[in-house]
Amino acid sequence: MSDDRGTRPDLPLAGVTVIDLGQIYQGPYATLLMAKAGARVIKVEPRRGEPARLRAQVGMSATFPFAMLNSNKSGVSLDLKHPDGAALLKRMVAKADVLLENFAPGVMDRLGLGWDVLRGINPRLIYASGTGYGLDGPDRDNLAMDLTVQAASGIMSITGFPDGPPVKAGPAIVDFMSGIHLYAAVMTALYDRAVTGRGRLVEVAMQEAVYPALASNLSFLYNRKGEMPPRTGNRHGGLAISPYNVYATSDGHIAIITVTEDHWQNILTAIGRTDLQDDPRFASNALRVKHMADVDAIVEGWSRTVPRDEAIAILKRHRVPSAPVRNLKEVMGDRHMHERGMLEEIDHPELGRITVPTSPLRFHGADKVETTPSPRVGQHNDDVYGGWLGLGPDEIEALRNSGAI
Repeated sequence: MSDDRGTRPDLPLAGVTVIDLGQIYQGPYATLLMAKAGARVIKVEPRRGEPARLRAQVGMSATFPFAMLNSNKSGVSLDLKHPDGAALLKRMVAKADVLLENFAPGVMDRLGLGWDVLRGINPRLIYASGTGYGLDGPDRDNLAMDLTVQAASGIMSITGFPDGPPVKAGPAIVDFMSGIHLYAAVMTALYDRAVTGRGRLVEVAMQEAVYPALASNLSFLYNRKGEMPPRTGNRHGGLAISPYNVYATSDGHIAIITVTEDHWQNILTAIGRTDLQDDPRFASNALRVKHMADVDAIVEGWSRTVPRDEAIAILKRHRVPSAPVRNLKEVMGDRHMHERGMLEEIDHPELGRITVPTSPLRFHGADKVETTPSPRVGQHNDDVYGGWLGLGPDEIEALRNSGAI
């Protein structure tokens, strides 16, 4: 880590320089969290741009996901297959703290830029690798995307309704859960380096990052003596809590869960069914699970008669864990997240006025990091290669002319 912590020494990663070779979602989200924590993140892309840019409309070099995940980064172009490009990356590694990539296993080694090479240049380097199934093992070389890992990990088998086919989760949960784990691995390694002075290779496999999220569903295998966990729709994955479901209202849907017996009693008061407080069918969670269909019918018998927002207001007054099922436009305009600074509107040079997230990580005692728009391909070549790396104008021009940058 550099002794120069820049203009924001109050941020925990001030002075840390990250070379970001990440692409699509997993890698870029990990490095976005680093940038928002004060690190200098240098986004390295081929001259045509990383794959997330290729989804852009004709005439634009940024998509919304790209803009969302690459704010607060410096952007440089670099051809790692070009000898001069590979040599330039090595010069960058000599000055960096972290290099992060989420290429397929073996890609960096074939380029002559793998961990064994780069640690010889900088023994303090944290080299972070994000993959689908890991750097070793029999499935190492399987092609991995969020969809395919959802299938292979078992997520799809327990998503959907019992009478329907397997369904993927709506958001890219595998990409982002593994991105969070990749961030955590880098942070852990930076702490270790502060103690030992040594860098290390850290890796996160997408499949391994999401496996713990199957906890409720995996418990079904043990509770039901090996019976396969079913698709439970909006009910609890282990069919072990009732009420736990999404219920129709007169104009939408709401989600309700009970965790304690007090919650159940509160629901009965809220929906005007105190006559059921002593009903032996519902005297405990185990009994309510046994009579789950009856419980759901009672709750929805009330909710269908009430508008969504009114139902939520009633349940909140009675301290029942609940929430409206909102569409994405409602969530993007969420007053709470805007007031907390998690969401903010910025002017993007290509996309116009957009709403972007900042970071869910809050560092009390540090002022909020101002959001800067995602860079164009190679936008900061002169700043990074000249100002940070120290190359002269002639050297940069020669690299540009050779196609290395």
